[in-house]
Amino acid sequence: MPIPASAVAPEFEQLAWSDRLADHVRRLAGDWLAEDLGHECDWTSLALVPATARSDLAVVARRSGVVAGLPAAAVVATAIDPTLRFTPLIEDGRGVTTGETVARLEGLTRSVLTAERTVLNLLGRLSGVATATRRLVDAAAGTDCRVYDTRKTVPGWRLLDKYATRAGGGWNHRLGLYDAILIKDNHLAALAGEGIAPAEAVRRARAFVAAAFRPERAAAMVVEIEIDGIAQLETVLAAEPDVVLLDNMQPDELAGCVALRDTKAPRVVLEASGGIRPETVAAIAATGVDRVSTGWPTHDAPWIDLALDWQ
Repeated sequence: MPIPASAVAPEFEQLAWSDRLADHVRRLAGDWLAEDLGHECDWTSLALVPATARSDLAVVARRSGVVAGLPAAAVVATAIDPTLRFTPLIEDGRGVTTGETVARLEGLTRSVLTAERTVLNLLGRLSGVATATRRLVDAAAGTDCRVYDTRKTVPGWRLLDKYATRAGGGWNHRLGLYDAILIKDNHLAALAGEGIAPAEAVRRARAFVAAAFRPERAAAMVVEIEIDGIAQLETVLAAEPDVVLLDNMQPDELAGCVALRDTKAPRVVLEASGGIRPETVAAIAATGVDRVSTGWPTHDAPWIDLALDWQ
């Protein structure tokens, strides 16, 4: 999707599968396995399955959706047993139909059975996020509006949730408090007692960034401010933020904000948030906002059911 002419703000970091993510999953996998095994082992498999038995299983989609997390599942499998072999048959971000095989898991049967639930939980969660994101992206098709995620993620899973957003065709908003300045309503409420208006908050943030960071870091630091009405927009635009977050506005008000931005400050990006769901995103994207941000895929989307089938 082309970047709108108005959208010239520095971009947030966009996640792809990498050694960084693999190391992150490896660290998380230790906790996941401890949760399932305690300080002991899989007694059922130990009691019933011969130590030398081997199996070759298929990871099968029980319903259609967009798959995400296959490289992460491979990391988890080898964390359980380095001799396990998890082989993706498709790439993350591809749509699958009910009954389609997406990967294979081969190795000692005891290890396969121990890995089963943790691997499937990981794939089900991330594929659910990717599928929900794709629904939003498809609903906004035909506009220049991008779909961004938020920090409404499972604690400890943020990088994975945001990776799944990218697999679904969405875009990553800031990863955390450390990589952008986003002046939200509670920041403004905290400043109100000092008589500091939203536009002045933007100027203060700009001055802080210029003083605190080296030029290359300062240039990449997004300064964004949240407002909840068009009456605030003109003075905020004059302060030259990179992004203005338009929170919980109706489509007609969003369209008015776009018209004002186009006249007064065409370089400022407009982002809509609040109530962004598959049934609402098309009308919001059609107002001309450059992007929407939503936590719906990461906090409300159903998992995609995947299973291990014996061959």
